[in-house]
Amino acid sequence: MMAVAVPAAASAAPAPAQVPAETAIRQAMEASATAWNAGDLARFMAVYADDAVFVTPKGLLRGKEAIAAKYRPSFRGVGNARGALTFAFLEMRGIDPRHAMLFARWTLTGPSTVESGMTTLVFERRGAAWQIIADHSS
Repeated sequence: MMAVAVPAAASAAPAPAQVPAETAIRQAMEASATAWNAGDLARFMAVYADDAVFVTPKGLLRGKEAIAAKYRPSFRGVGNARGALTFAFLEMRGIDPRHAMLFARWTLTGPSTVESGMTTLVFERRGAAWQIIADHSS
């Protein structure tokens, strides 16, 4: 796996050390999975940029609200109706100092079923956070 270091901006005062992209993205994805498992759609979606694009078999979903609408049916009752979400991080590639791509396997473990698939996520550093700007999951 390749870690992408994000250079600190020059200023008169010393800047706090930047968390490497790979660490920050892993933490963001783990927080998103924790929110999924708790049944908290808003926290699950926090990793997505407002203008994110999601690839579906029927076409593109544009914007965080459209992506949230796709997931909303899974967030009924306690926890998540589709099961507990985990990610296996396979590879991280730096694109440039503000962009990185994550290849991962997602797994949903329900009471009697297990679903699994692949995801390719493009992240952009926006302020202090790394956010998903493109999601292609199957």
